[in-house]
Amino acid sequence: MKKITILILLIISFLTRVNAQEQLNKKQLADNLFERYEYFKSVSIYLELAGKNGSRYYAVERVADCYRLMNDYEKAELWYQKAIAFTEAAAIDHYYYAEVLLRNKKFTEAREQYKIYYAAENSDQLPFKLATCDTAEKWIRSPKNGFTVTNEQKYNSKYSDWGLTNTGKSSYVFTSDRITNTKKKDVYNRTGDGYFNLYQTSGDIVIPLELNTKNNPIFDNNYHIGPMAFSASGDTAYITITTTVPAKKLPLDSKSENSTQRLYTRRLQLVMATKINGQWAGFKNFPFNNLKEYSVGNAALSKNGDVIYFTSDMPGGEGKTDIWYCIKQSNGDWEAPVNCGKNINTKEDESFPNISGDNTLYFSSKGLPGMGGLDIFKAKGQKASWSKPVNLRFPVNSTSDDFYFITSDSLTGYFSSNREGGKGNDDIYSFGYKPPPPALKIAGKPTKPVFIPAPQPATALLTLKKGEGIILNKIYYDLNKSNIRPDAARELNKLAAVLKQRPSIRIEVGSHTDSRAPSKYNLELSNRRAAAAVDYLVRHGVARYRLVAKGYGDTQLLNQCVKGEYCTEADHQINRRTEIHILSE
Repeated sequence: MKKITILILLIISFLTRVNAQEQLNKKQLADNLFERYEYFKSVSIYLELAGKNGSRYYAVERVADCYRLMNDYEKAELWYQKAIAFTEAAAIDHYYYAEVLLRNKKFTEAREQYKIYYAAENSDQLPFKLATCDTAEKWIRSPKNGFTVTNEQKYNSKYSDWGLTNTGKSSYVFTSDRITNTKKKDVYNRTGDGYFNLYQTSGDIVIPLELNTKNNPIFDNNYHIGPMAFSASGDTAYITITTTVPAKKLPLDSKSENSTQRLYTRRLQLVMATKINGQWAGFKNFPFNNLKEYSVGNAALSKNGDVIYFTSDMPGGEGKTDIWYCIKQSNGDWEAPVNCGKNINTKEDESFPNISGDNTLYFSSKGLPGMGGLDIFKAKGQKASWSKPVNLRFPVNSTSDDFYFITSDSLTGYFSSNREGGKGNDDIYSFGYKPPPPALKIAGKPTKPVFIPAPQPATALLTLKKGEGIILNKIYYDLNKSNIRPDAARELNKLAAVLKQRPSIRIEVGSHTDSRAPSKYNLELSNRRAAAAVDYLVRHGVARYRLVAKGYGDTQLLNQCVKGEYCTEADHQINRRTEIHILSE
């Protein structure tokens, strides 16, 4: 993934050189370029050093590293295969080889390379990596029902295009490193393409987005710009940029053991902008930028604009990059940043937050269980209180990097991905989601149950015959509990009245759970819930011999909400039910 915003992006520059480049040998020159993240320039020298047959391990390994870091995964796979054939190959070569094999969907080979790497390392991460291979392979074989994904070729180019954002009106803005005829046509030596800049859509036409940075001390369009987030009114924006602060104001990086260069880091910063006479101008620094210590970027605003979410590697987080938030005060200033918490953030990278129309948080993570690379997740809540994140699965996610998911209604929207088959490196994709209709037939039952909307008179059972059944929708249970709540008691009271009117009826009281939690646990829970319902009826005058308690766990779902499938809480509630079936009369 070539984007700048998986924090920290380092744009490294020379401050001094020990010798002129003409005096450096080829290995020194290539290493200096590699150390400055100029992979596009260094790989050609390493290829020459590797020789026609790839006979020099150090150069072969560096060629593989360059291609991986430039996101050329097919070439990276080829060169890591060569690298691990050397007797002096490092353990890390097996790890990176496994990573590109996973990305290239060669799951069996990836598992073997992960095993080799973790056998040499003191780490407990092997099960996580093997599970990632298993999950990716399974989900690709069984795509999530209802999703359609389309490459938006009208926005994409042979370059990297990503981060499509609604401006609040009828147009979009996105980020691209395409090389155009504009004044910004310098080549970024990490990739060989241009610097990232902002583009806007007008129908199917894409044009550069003009930013009036004249005489502005904050930035001058010399480095990467994007993505851009908008307020609901569309007149305020938050733009992620690579800082253009003069080099003399940036601290030097610590040197590696063999480095002869003095280097500094250009971190990300967030700038606020307002629209003045139709142009974006009036740029101001986000108050919590700290270019000497950490990066801040990738902003997203809550629906009412009172909370801003962003990505940062600032101290106090859970991992490499985390999602943070600030609350807007009554005077318009932002309060100090607060971490979104351990439900969202892991020891790996979390980034690209976006808030949907119903205040659902969508974000990308490398640390939560998924398919490899960045996966897109969703969670309900706000600030530092969130539900367990749900993976959106294939085809939204893939073994590549999937990120920057935007939607207003959870049914349509856009995201970005560098999956294979795209037009360029990162591409913009649209999605549509049409939930499958709920299945009415219950597996293993002779007839489908009759749904009775609440409230229902107690005589509703009088028309049922043997083998037929009803679902008592109001018999709900608290999470992980089986006690009878007051709302459930009212429904069971109606049932008890019917059973007293028809004393010859024998019934089955069947309880069901949703698909969340292990199936063994769900079966035990449903048995306890069915037994609790039977006990309640007995206490209210129904003979126990007339009642059979039966738990079905999650084996007879009424809709598509199987394990691992994203569903709303309302969808899951449909499956948490108690059914009454007449056994005899």
